[in-house]
Amino acid sequence: MKRLISLKRQLWTIVFVLMLTSSFAWGQNENGHVYVIPLQGEVGVAMEQFVSGALATAQDDDQLSGIIFVIDTYGGRVDAAERISEMITGLQIPTASYVNPRAISAGVLVAISADTVTMAPGSNIGSAETIPDTEKALSAWTGVLRSVAQEKGRNPELVAAMADQRIEIDGITTAGQLLNMTAAEAFDADLSDLTARGLQEVLHVMEMPNASLIEMEVSRAFKMAQVLTSAYVAPILLSVGFVGLLIEVFTAGFGFGGTASFVAFALYFGGSILAGNAGTAVLLVFLAGIILLLIEAFAPGFGFPGIGGILLIVISIVMASSSITSAVVSLTISLAASVIALFVILKYAPKSKYFDRLTLATEMRTDLGYVSTEGKEALIGKEGIVISYLHPAGTVDIEGEKVDAVSEGMYVETGTRVKVIRREGRRIVVKKVD
Repeated sequence: MKRLISLKRQLWTIVFVLMLTSSFAWGQNENGHVYVIPLQGEVGVAMEQFVSGALATAQDDDQLSGIIFVIDTYGGRVDAAERISEMITGLQIPTASYVNPRAISAGVLVAISADTVTMAPGSNIGSAETIPDTEKALSAWTGVLRSVAQEKGRNPELVAAMADQRIEIDGITTAGQLLNMTAAEAFDADLSDLTARGLQEVLHVMEMPNASLIEMEVSRAFKMAQVLTSAYVAPILLSVGFVGLLIEVFTAGFGFGGTASFVAFALYFGGSILAGNAGTAVLLVFLAGIILLLIEAFAPGFGFPGIGGILLIVISIVMASSSITSAVVSLTISLAASVIALFVILKYAPKSKYFDRLTLATEMRTDLGYVSTEGKEALIGKEGIVISYLHPAGTVDIEGEKVDAVSEGMYVETGTRVKVIRREGRRIVVKKVD
């Protein structure tokens, strides 16, 4: 009998333990899965594509119950921030932003787009002024900030003061300075819902204390795309590409200029492909433009191939950009930088092995057989041999005299027989003898 009673007690103990275990396991999963999406670095097209892909992955989870956006950014492009904000506000599940350690400039809009705003101790948010700070751009930007703040039940004037330094709020900010708030200040002003010391505290304010956190990883491809499509790096790559291309057109052979141009354009379009802005069609348009420019390099004057090549390259850059505005800005900056850089290279570059092909280092002295074009009317009608590639200017040997000449109608290779047809000022014009 005692053994039977003891056996019953053991069975009840096992049942009780199983009930507790199952209850604990159920409690751990009753809030489902909360995905953690890190938003780090510059707000741009790469971050936009990353958020889009991360949200698609999270929404494929049947147990998805919420999303936390961990924000660490100094800002970036306003258009990309607006599209990220639209993706966040359009979600039908609870969302939270966790500012750790900063949400500056465009990052402000991303942070306030979530249902719940939390900040880590020592973090800050604000300083959202537009660049350029024109009245039109500022008005449009503050309008977006106010609209999202109102939608999420936050003080629109408080958020607008982070972008417009003319706004004054008693006890918080004075006119003439942009509002930037610490975690404690944001909490006191009801901009933040909690100063959280970790994601578990964020789950509590979301009322999902037992949810399972699933942290999404940032790939190397995303980090590379973020750098290459940066508002600072992209114009630099385009500038290097254009300057290198110009150097290559004006020099013989393939050298430093062509290599630099190829690498710069490869990085620019590679970043756009990684960010999801460009595909095969963009590369084909760009290559067609390069081919037309190469045709122009071997043809006299400047005509359809040159114009078409430049136009196709510009079109490919626009296609690889996330918007017309960003393309125009990048092209404008790169064009200005290209003109300045090319001027500096041609005027001040040292005569080294990298730049000696850009300048004429040979002295055309009479003791070396060179003669002036002055008084050379007698050369008209005479024939000679090209000894320096006419591109279209070069050197021709006429009866033992080395004459600086210009070809008419085409580029002429070394060793070709030519005839002097006329003199134009100091120039001797020659044409190929059939």
